[in-house]
Amino acid sequence: MNQSRIIELTELHDRLGVFADRADAGEVLAGMLSALASQQPLVLAIPAGGVPVAAPVALQLGCPLDVAVVSKITLPWNSEAGYGAVAFDDTVRLNHELAARLALSREQIEAGIRATLEKVRRRVKLFRGERPLPAVAGRAVILVDDGLASGFTMLTAVEALRNLGADNLVVAVPTGHDHALALVAPLVDALYCANVRSGWSFAVAEAYRQWSDVDEEEVRRLL
Repeated sequence: MNQSRIIELTELHDRLGVFADRADAGEVLAGMLSALASQQPLVLAIPAGGVPVAAPVALQLGCPLDVAVVSKITLPWNSEAGYGAVAFDDTVRLNHELAARLALSREQIEAGIRATLEKVRRRVKLFRGERPLPAVAGRAVILVDDGLASGFTMLTAVEALRNLGADNLVVAVPTGHDHALALVAPLVDALYCANVRSGWSFAVAEAYRQWSDVDEEEVRRLL
């Protein structure tokens, strides 16, 4: 792991149930990120789960909140598991190794990409309307989600923002698996993760005492 770019709270290392909910996790992250407030960063949340985390971050840092819509490409037989992701600018990133191991056909993969592109475009219109994404070149950007499991969604978001010229990009997540953090850290300027965890079994939800899906109406309300 690139420790030089990863900032964690060592007292939370490998612990479960450390956050009451996503809002509480956002408060913790905001404390970790407080030194960045002077840069007047743009906070970008990955919906849906990243928005309740990012809202208190933006509030405490006194900076604008917006969304970077990215969605995982889910398996045909399991809507919770994914083998890639699609970003708001149509960037597609595939986990080719996993797709091969699961014997996914080219037709299944292409159908998955098409369906996810449609979902991302619909969400962009729902959450952002016709507003263009704020300029990211030349300003500090903090990209927030509620956790990193495989890291593929975050990797896709980072790639899309780099494509737009983001040259000062920080990722902030309440919890993450050390393997996923190691994948993301070399691609960003800093990675803040309050609760770094390791081991064979990892679920983002295990870092939270209260966990539920975030629906699109809650995202719109928070934005």
